[in-house]
Amino acid sequence: MRKRAAKKRPLLPDPKFNDQLVTRFVNNLMWDGKKSTAFKVFYDALEIVETKKQDAEKSALEVWKDALTNVMPHVEVRSRRVGGATFQFQCKFVQIEKFLTLSNG
Repeated sequence: MRKRAAKKRPLLPDPKFNDQLVTRFVNNLMWDGKKSTAFKVFYDALEIVETKKQDAEKSALEVWKDALTNVMPHVEVRSRRVGGATFQFQCKFVQIEKFLTLSNG
C-alpha cells in the first residue's frame, strides 16, 4: 500500500489543437500504448467531420466538443438508505474531474 496519495501528473495538451480535452479523449481511445496511432485516428475522424459538415461557422473541433457535451452526464445517481430500504437519488456533480471521467469512460 502507498503511504500517501500519488501526485497528479500534468496532462499535456495535444500538438495540433493545443487542447487538454483532446489529449484526454485520445488517451482513452489508445490501445496498447499506441498514442501516435490514436492521435492519427482522431485527427482523421476530425477531417472526415470537416468534409461532411453543413455548418460553415463551426470547426470540426467545435462539432466534436458539442457532441461530447451531449454525451456527458449532467447528474449522478447516489444511494441513500432510508429506514430499511435503499433509494437512489439524483444530485449534480461536485467535481468536474469526475464529470469528465464519466463522459470519456
